[in-house]
Amino acid sequence: MSDIRRIYHNDIGIAFQWKQDLAKNRHDKFQVIFRDTGFYLTLSQIENFAKFVKQAAARDCCKDCKAQKNCRSILLKTPASTVDLAVSEKELRSISDLMEGTLFQIKLDGYLKDICSN
Repeated sequence: MSDIRRIYHNDIGIAFQWKQDLAKNRHDKFQVIFRDTGFYLTLSQIENFAKFVKQAAARDCCKDCKAQKNCRSILLKTPASTVDLAVSEKELRSISDLMEGTLFQIKLDGYLKDICSN
């Protein structure tokens, strides 16, 4: 873990930047990992992913399902146009928290950096 700068984490995953990227002034890419899947994303891709999570949650296909706790029936689009994920309602909530927490922390870090440089 010493070769990463952690941005945000929760029970399903972690978002971080590789220190080797930061040393090369490549601040625009973020690694987001949950379950057994990793994505190497830009800020705009993370924002799009967060939108996909909200869209999947809005479909509310699990409302009346008796198997919802064990079912991965929600299809979640990803920033990789050829990859969709099947997730449960609980996983979707955790992924939402991971995306929103990551966005909040990235934007807060940028805001503080701007304030401190002025």
